[in-house]
Amino acid sequence: MMKNPIKTFAVLVAATLSMQASAQREDKLINNDWSFRFSHQVNAGQAHRVDLPHTWNAQDALSAKQDYKRGTGNYTKKIFVCDQWRGKRLFLRFEGANSVSNVFVNGKHIGEHRGGYGAFIFEITDKVEYGKDNTLLVRVNNGEQLDVMPLVGDFNFYGGIYRDVHLLLTESLCISPLDYASPGVYLTQRRVTDKQAVVCARINLSNGTKEAHRAVVRLQIKDGEKIVHETEKEVVMAPDTDVQPEEMEFVLQNPRLWNGRQDPFMYQAVVTLLKDGRELDKVVQPLGLRYYTVDADRGFFLNGRHLPLRGVCRHQERAEVGNALTAEHHQEDTRIMLDMGVNAIRLAHYPQAAYMYDLMDKHGIVTWAEIPFVGPGGYADKGFVDQPSFRQNGREQLKEMIRQHYNHPSICFWGLFNELKEHGDNPVEYVKELNELAHNEDKTRLTTSASNQDGDLNFITDLIAWNRYDGWYGATPATLAVWLDATHKRYPQIKIAVSEYGAGASIYHQQDSLVQTVPGSRWHPENWQTEYHIRNWQIIDERPYVWGSFVWNMFDFGAAHRTEGDRPGINDKGLVTHDRKIKKDAYYFYRANWNPEPMVYIAGRRNVNRVKPLADVQVFSNMEEVALYVNGRMCGKMKPDSINVCLFREVSLEKGVNYIEVRAGRGKQQLTDRCTWILQ
Repeated sequence: MMKNPIKTFAVLVAATLSMQASAQREDKLINNDWSFRFSHQVNAGQAHRVDLPHTWNAQDALSAKQDYKRGTGNYTKKIFVCDQWRGKRLFLRFEGANSVSNVFVNGKHIGEHRGGYGAFIFEITDKVEYGKDNTLLVRVNNGEQLDVMPLVGDFNFYGGIYRDVHLLLTESLCISPLDYASPGVYLTQRRVTDKQAVVCARINLSNGTKEAHRAVVRLQIKDGEKIVHETEKEVVMAPDTDVQPEEMEFVLQNPRLWNGRQDPFMYQAVVTLLKDGRELDKVVQPLGLRYYTVDADRGFFLNGRHLPLRGVCRHQERAEVGNALTAEHHQEDTRIMLDMGVNAIRLAHYPQAAYMYDLMDKHGIVTWAEIPFVGPGGYADKGFVDQPSFRQNGREQLKEMIRQHYNHPSICFWGLFNELKEHGDNPVEYVKELNELAHNEDKTRLTTSASNQDGDLNFITDLIAWNRYDGWYGATPATLAVWLDATHKRYPQIKIAVSEYGAGASIYHQQDSLVQTVPGSRWHPENWQTEYHIRNWQIIDERPYVWGSFVWNMFDFGAAHRTEGDRPGINDKGLVTHDRKIKKDAYYFYRANWNPEPMVYIAGRRNVNRVKPLADVQVFSNMEEVALYVNGRMCGKMKPDSINVCLFREVSLEKGVNYIEVRAGRGKQQLTDRCTWILQ
């Protein structure tokens, strides 16, 4: 009987497509249905279900419990390993667990990772039983460790598996995920101009068999669906190899550049591993081509054009969930920053979620990424212990950060430390070692650090920045100008930025008078934070030699040891509240200056109950003219000053309710803002 040739061909095609699909890597998220207990809970029945991301400190640390739980938590999960997976390779990849993690499969220890903010991976191919349920146990310890960065910090050390966990399946021959849990593809921009880009792709291959194999590596550079470059290389994959690097250089003529918020364009680099024409593995990485420099007198230049870096700092944590953030949380934070007009960010004080760097790439925000080498600030203990195990841990965390995030075009700076001190164990020589290591790992980016004192530490990294709180921790905002000018004059060769500046504020603390507060007190009036930022930003903006500035902080954040402001356990220097629901007045000051979209905003709006019959009305607007109305009566017009502030002085209020309104623009272009004040 003759078979239907069309049907036979369709079956063969379907079988071929099925084989090709099964040959590609599979990435399975295994976040759901874990069982959690603390290590001291040894009695039966004490574990309970959790889904990842998860931290056990979301309640105690954020309720200002200074001795919040710092110890070991046990996470257990059953995973079924299919019989069909025989012949494949299996990997467990953790995006982050704080801070020391030990992983077991079916009761057998397979590895330890020391560090709370980087991804890590273990191969479990020969550790599992096929066709059966397998038990994963992850013991995570967030207790103090003298050989794991960070030793101290003005933030909470949340414990737990607080980022995603993946089960990764590949063929025996694959693009290696085993090089510090990196993508296995490194795109080095050797030379980039407006006319030409020379890029070297280093691709790590891995052979899980006992024999050598011939294979082909295909590299495609894509602009959307269009292939703009393609090349192939034949390779011999050595037997039983975790990481075998292969290099492929390519040139793009007249490239479209990644140009910050103006045009954050990225190509896609698609790396495919083939054998006998069959696709075995594929990895896709972003390629955002750009070049940049920093001048000691003129600041930061991206693609040959001056770009003042108007930045903020951000902790990866928030109200109610601690550091166990989801993609939606990162997206919301990014939307808020974009609305304010941010074009630069310092992701402090540790490597943050890979997805956050993806968002910075996508939206064109120039990024400072840093390792958690953190000093004590104004608190006790030290950030550096001169012992071999601590030094080694810092080196490992630095390599981990650079290799995992190497291809993000948004990252322009690798940060090496924050607020270290030179007395006692002196970290100077070690920072020099880290600086050299960073340049060996990545010759294309600049190193920087955040300092808060004089000393040799300020002359090691390519760039240096200072944490300054003039007008908050003593002094006045005017001292920032004096200090910046004196430092630039004394050290004209060093490239200066302001890595932190900020002031605390509670939206519940309102006052008629403008009075500088005591930082450690329980009174953090919002209007002083606003005044602080107006004066500090004006000073920074007038000095082009300041290559960047980063507000501390974009959002309020948890710090269990703090006892100040409207409640304990919170650092309230954010421009936005911890729950992201309220934008403080200072936020709108920056929005008026950083976001060109027309706006008008009345500051002091939450100071509803007034005691003085004459009030100053402060308005932020980037429009040509602002008119003020009180109870329907015009009280004056004003053009915003050089920093987009209008201050209508001694405006008369009536007893009882007063309706405050400002109008900016004309006709259809007119914007209004309103609030209500009550004179007692």
